[in-house]
Amino acid sequence: MEDRYKMGATSCLYLIHSMDSSFSEKEHKIASCILAAPADSVHPSIEELADRIGVSVSTLLRFVRKLGYDGYQQFRIALATEALAPEARFYEAPVRGSEDAVTVVFGEAVKALEMTAAMLDRAALRKTAELACGARRLLLLGLGGSGLVARDAFHKLIRSGLPCQTAEDYHLQLMLASQAGPGDLAILVSHTGINKDALALAEALGHAGCPVVAMTTYPRSPLARMADIVLLSAAPGSSVISEAFSARIAQLAMIDALYVQVMEILGDSGMHSMERMRSEIARRRT
Repeated sequence: MEDRYKMGATSCLYLIHSMDSSFSEKEHKIASCILAAPADSVHPSIEELADRIGVSVSTLLRFVRKLGYDGYQQFRIALATEALAPEARFYEAPVRGSEDAVTVVFGEAVKALEMTAAMLDRAALRKTAELACGARRLLLLGLGGSGLVARDAFHKLIRSGLPCQTAEDYHLQLMLASQAGPGDLAILVSHTGINKDALALAEALGHAGCPVVAMTTYPRSPLARMADIVLLSAAPGSSVISEAFSARIAQLAMIDALYVQVMEILGDSGMHSMERMRSEIARRRT
């Protein structure tokens, strides 16, 4: 399909209306559901929306590509641009009535922390800590905003004396993943779990035989399905459209909890490593 049908060039809803005569029976069913409630069709994952409509994921993906979009994520962003209020596209919860931005942002952060604490799989977190303590190398990976969480994990866990590695550059992360092995452990952070580059990292780690811990918000995402262990964070109003501010805060708290469990497992050796780190930093303070 021509570039003029790509995201941003032509109204997504107009494309669905205008291409009605070319749709198959199942595609008509998809179109009708989306046109009936465009805003409600933005937030679900491709699996969730397909289940809601009653079609297969492959059928929904063909429909999206027939409209001219490269993938479901591109389609969803285009639909959100038309179906959602502007503030819903840059933050996960709207400011209403007498509320101010501070109240909304802090409220969403508190809810995310409470929801994550309630749903967090403690056994999975403990297993991650045990694997990290026994790993030859601990790879901490993530891209964009998720990369900030991965770097925070590096900043915390390097104190324990564990052999941690991370990188900001995507290609360097791919290089680390390609050199991993069964004796290593990778913690891969991705809010949506559908980012193509994050999935490529998971694929490379899988080829290398390295266990993968996925830290994500969506349990049915492709990344979650590829991972050996899934650590789920909650974001009360979050979607893949808005910025995942509260999800990031919940993930940072999970990293802190993981660090505490690692230090408990390591015992004296972890404390010795942390004290050496503190001593070296203290020598350089005035």
